[in-house]
Amino acid sequence: MMAINPNMPSRSSRPRSTLFTRMSAMGSCSPAGSRSRLPRRPGSPSRRSADLAGRAVALSPAIPAGFDVPLAAHHTLLGRWAAGRQPIGEPVTRAAARHHIEAVFDTAVQEAMAGIDIADFRVVVLKGEDGQPPAIAIICDSMGQIELGWIEQTNVLAHTLKGIVAPAGWRARAYQMLVETLPAALPVFSYEDMIEELSAYYWDGETDDARAIEALAHFGHEEGDVILPSQVHAKRPDFMLADNAAPLKAMPVELANALRRLTSAHTALTKFGEGNAWYFSFDELVLYAPEYEDGSHLPPMTLVPFDVFHAEIDEVTRMAMETQFMSAAGLCPLPDVAAVDRWFASLRLGAELLRAAQDLIAFDPFADRKRA
Repeated sequence: MMAINPNMPSRSSRPRSTLFTRMSAMGSCSPAGSRSRLPRRPGSPSRRSADLAGRAVALSPAIPAGFDVPLAAHHTLLGRWAAGRQPIGEPVTRAAARHHIEAVFDTAVQEAMAGIDIADFRVVVLKGEDGQPPAIAIICDSMGQIELGWIEQTNVLAHTLKGIVAPAGWRARAYQMLVETLPAALPVFSYEDMIEELSAYYWDGETDDARAIEALAHFGHEEGDVILPSQVHAKRPDFMLADNAAPLKAMPVELANALRRLTSAHTALTKFGEGNAWYFSFDELVLYAPEYEDGSHLPPMTLVPFDVFHAEIDEVTRMAMETQFMSAAGLCPLPDVAAVDRWFASLRLGAELLRAAQDLIAFDPFADRKRA
């Protein structure tokens, strides 16, 4: 799941997550996770004895920078951070120093992200170029609709093998909470985002039928050639309608507590200031990862049910499929060692939000009835 690399590493074959399903033309994306090695650096032109001596690194809070072919900036910065957690007293080779730094960092990230299976993430440490400081990026390697479990079961399915369907008010409240909170830590697009994209593609930016029809006529289309906004809205199942959301007091205690936990996690993360692991500026992102500049701004995951809106999802994801999804979940420059600790603090807050969302999706609203 982690990598320390001057460039974005390629994807590997880690098993995929389980909470995203039903791919459209978006396809399936093989998640990544293995650490890539740094490219080999040129050998030293100095005498052999000096070269051998220069390979020794004393990994301490003040890693020397004067030895032969020094560690890159991102390893040096993380090395100072790692030395405060697991110092090495005796000199070691540069390769051993890199291995130790990466192992300490990997372990800390794995601990913070433990138990997350709503999506597959890579954490990539970037060395920075042209005077930029090192940075840590979080990349989402999952693609498709998030499986919503009990929330997306509708009354249409009430007499199927799906089992008992929870009241629309419970499901609508849970869905709205996911829509409001998940984007703080997960690159995911909502129904409103989908409508905005459709509006740009079909209706010249309009979102009501009358103006959409005028826009279609302007481009030579007749009414009926293209679906109208009201026709898209009419397809929404009951759990997607905010007006159906029930108050917490009308829900079982366990469900209300699960929703409060998600709200609390979201509040804690969004109140975090500078150094948030789950935030990025687009201008800053393309400085570190230029491949995103010409790609789509559409996230790779969605809360829009594919079974209902497969044609619309296929349409709005077409450009991203041809170029690239906006798969970045966060990018945080590291001006100093203290920034690494701030990054980890926010990483844990985002991880808690994702685990709270997972637990809400996995909630069984009729567990007590089944036990009885």
